[in-house]
Amino acid sequence: MDEFDDFVRARADELLRLAFLMCGDRHQAEDLLQEVLEQLFLRWRRVNEPEAYARRVLVNRTINHWRWRRRHREAPLDHAAEPLVDDHAADVSSRAEVLRLLGTLGGRQRAAVVLRYLNGLSVAEVADLLGCSEPTVRSHTFRGLAKLREVLPEAALVRNGDLDG
Repeated sequence: MDEFDDFVRARADELLRLAFLMCGDRHQAEDLLQEVLEQLFLRWRRVNEPEAYARRVLVNRTINHWRWRRRHREAPLDHAAEPLVDDHAADVSSRAEVLRLLGTLGGRQRAAVVLRYLNGLSVAEVADLLGCSEPTVRSHTFRGLAKLREVLPEAALVRNGDLDG
């Protein structure tokens, strides 16, 4: 399975980053990625686009976890969890704030914003990952960004419309 090993070496960091942005907890992100890679390994020969498959499974598992937590009224995640890499204090503080703010969004809104703007996917790619239409992705993104703008201080608003979809 050299191809699988090469894929993991090449894409694991980016997939871990996505998992972290989706769930806000480093240890949960690592566990989630491990589960996704195990599932991908079992289906490796049948999967045509392994990265797209891994992203989709990652997003679906995260959304399912949010639904489970909501039903079971579990305590919210500590979004000030340790960062994925060593960083300067100001960067850590900024990352914790971004995670906290993302945590105010609903599951699909958070997924749309993270995939669109923090992972750089197109509307079509996000629609495929979330299993919905492109207008639905645009709606989730628009509403998610509107909510973020409500909770962001004026000085921290997105510059130059970078996040306007």
